Amino acid sequence: MSQAFTFSISTTPFDEHYQPSASTRITTNFANLARGESRQDNLRNTLRMVNNRFNSLAHWDNPKADRYKVELDIISVDMHMGGASDAFPLIEMLKTTVVDLQTGERMDGIAGNSFSSYVRDYDFSVLLLEHNEQRATFSTPEGFGVLHGKLFKHLIQSPTYQALFSKPPVICISASSSKTYQRTENVHPILGVEYQQNALSSTDLYFEKMGLKVRFFMPPHSVAPLAFYFPGDLLADYSNLELISTISTMETFQKIYRPEIYNANSAAGQCYQPSLQHQDYSVTQIVYDRVERSQLAVKQGKFTEEHFIKPYQSQLNTWAANNAL
Repeated sequence: MSQAFTFSISTTPFDEHYQPSASTRITTNFANLARGESRQDNLRNTLRMVNNRFNSLAHWDNPKADRYKVELDIISVDMHMGGASDAFPLIEMLKTTVVDLQTGERMDGIAGNSFSSYVRDYDFSVLLLEHNEQRATFSTPEGFGVLHGKLFKHLIQSPTYQALFSKPPVICISASSSKTYQRTENVHPILGVEYQQNALSSTDLYFEKMGLKVRFFMPPHSVAPLAFYFPGDLLADYSNLELISTISTMETFQKIYRPEIYNANSAAGQCYQPSLQHQDYSVTQIVYDRVERSQLAVKQGKFTEEHFIKPYQSQLNTWAANNAL
């Protein structure tokens, strides 16, 4: 059954001309920025922020802070359940490429970054809500996240993925506002100060089923720690420029999506709890509809239930039971 599940991958440049395709998840952060009257200004300003942040971190041999440019591609993964006509848009994520404008060299960055998944929308916005509807205390359904985790690992181990990417993805998102983070003595020259959390979040446990561990770092001149999800060894497996490409991309997005945390006017202290209620922050000149995004997550979760979970329930259950990835 595992051989019946195959993948195809397409790439779309995320530049100032980007327009979301009909198959793109409309809750995807980069798609949200590319709609409406401000779309082109949004895209230009976002990419400018990414490049400026990259050059501020890659400061060696870069006296004018203009040596590098980051190019972004949207990686769209379709899953095929045995036939050519039954593709389902499983995952989208970003891939960075670093361009050295001084030498003309192009260097692979990191895949992952802004990760989005229809099945995760279903799990969190449909399955989890329905499970807790009549419960006095919050809990997760049995086997929550197992299918999604196995599908993700199946993708990363597939010849399709490995033919295009030399390293596994790193996913970088906001720290959880429900947890408290303690500053440690560990400081990395690129990732910055490491923080440790007081307990695993539901997202941490969900990503754990995808084979990913989490560490929290606040890069130099940042104001809050970012969550980095990765297999292997984050510090040893990726070069400085690869790590900078992820930091500059995802810190930019977080400043736009969560300015209360990542564009705050004061930096996280020794003991830190992120809050979207924080009032002392600056806003970017980029239009982003956070309310719309949260509403659409439910719609897309229900789309997944109708077009993927229910039609292929038996196949998916059998496949998951027979694949101990």
